[in-house]
Amino acid sequence: MEIRAAVLDRMETPRPYAQSRPLSVETVQLAGPGMNEVLVRITGAGLCHSDLSIINGDRPRPMPMVLGHEAAGSVAEVGPGVTDLVRGDAVALVFVPSCGHCLPCLEGRPALCEPGAAANVAGTMLGGHRSLSRSGNVPLNHQVGVSCFAEYAVCNRGSLVKVDPELPPEVAAVFGCAVLTGVGAVINAAQVRLGQSVAVVGLGGVGLSAVLGALAAGAREVIVIDTLPAKLDAALALGATRGFRADDPEVVNQVRAATRGGVEVVIEAASNIAALDIAYRITRRGGTTVTCSLTPPAHTLNVPGVHLVIEERTLKGSYLGSAVPARDIPHYITLFKAGRLPVDKLITHRLTLDQINEGFDRLASGEAVRQVILF
Repeated sequence: MEIRAAVLDRMETPRPYAQSRPLSVETVQLAGPGMNEVLVRITGAGLCHSDLSIINGDRPRPMPMVLGHEAAGSVAEVGPGVTDLVRGDAVALVFVPSCGHCLPCLEGRPALCEPGAAANVAGTMLGGHRSLSRSGNVPLNHQVGVSCFAEYAVCNRGSLVKVDPELPPEVAAVFGCAVLTGVGAVINAAQVRLGQSVAVVGLGGVGLSAVLGALAAGAREVIVIDTLPAKLDAALALGATRGFRADDPEVVNQVRAATRGGVEVVIEAASNIAALDIAYRITRRGGTTVTCSLTPPAHTLNVPGVHLVIEERTLKGSYLGSAVPARDIPHYITLFKAGRLPVDKLITHRLTLDQINEGFDRLASGEAVRQVILF
C-alpha cells in the first residue's frame, strides 16, 4: 500500500531544520503484515530526543530510514499468528520488539530482547526483513521496528500494547516512550520508596515523566535540574519541590548543601554525559543513580571506583524504563485516569506530519517538551 511518511536520507544536516529539511515527507510503499505482525493506522506520534539523536548523528543508524518510535494507533489488519488483536483495537507502540524466547525475555526483561536489539540496530523488522520501500523497490530502513512518522506502520506483535480506546491519541502516544521510560526508571529501576528524596536531571518528556513518577511513588521531595528556566518552571508546576540550574558551576555544591549530603535517588534523563556526572555527584552515600537517556556512544563517564565500595553507591542504567510494557502501560494509564499521573500536561504542541522539521527545531532548542503529530 502507499502511505505518506517522513524519510531521513542522511544524518548531520545543519540546523535550522525548517530550512535544511532533513526529513522528507513523501509517498512510500508499505508491505502488508507478515507472520506475527500487525498493520497499524497511526493516530498520534511523538517527537523524542532519540529521534533527534539520529537526525543530528549522535546515534548513527543505517540510512535511508523512516523515523518515529513513540506512537499510538488502531489495528487495521493482523497477520498470520496474531490471535489476540482485532481490527479497531487501540494500541500503543513500543520501541523494542520482544521475541518472547531469548533469555532476557524469559527472565521478564523484554526491553533487553536480544533479537529485538539486533533488529533495531540493523534497521529491520524483528524477522530481519524490511516492509518499507521507495518506488523501484528501493528498501527503507525501520527505526526500532516502528517507523511511526507515517500514516500506517507494520509492527511485530511484541511491539504493541492494547490500550483504552477512549484515550486521546496524543496522550496514548506518550505512554509508549516518554512515560514508559521516565516513570519506569523511577518505579522499576530505582524502586523509589515512600518518603525518599528524588532528583531528576534533564527535563524533557522523559525527565518530566520521571518527576510525575516520583510524585506518584510518594517521594518526600523532588528536586529538578536543567539548563532552561522554562523547563524548571514546568517541573515546579507539576509538583517538583525545588529547582536548580544545571549550567551553574556550583550546582553540585548547592544541591548537596540543600539536601544535607545529597539525594537518595537521582534520575538522569538529559542524554548528556555532563548531566550524568552531575547526577552521580549529587547522589548521597548509599544512594542510587539511574540513567535512562541515550548519550552518544563515544562519551564516557569517569567515576572513582572506590566510591562504589566505601559509599555503597549504585550506578545503573534503565532502558525502556526497565519495563514489561504489557504490564506497565495499562498500570500507568490507570494512574493517569485517576489523576495521579497527569501526563497530558507534558504535551506542548500538536502538529501535522508536514510540520515535522519545524517540530525538531523546537525540540533541539528546548522550546518544546512533547510534540505530537496527529493524523
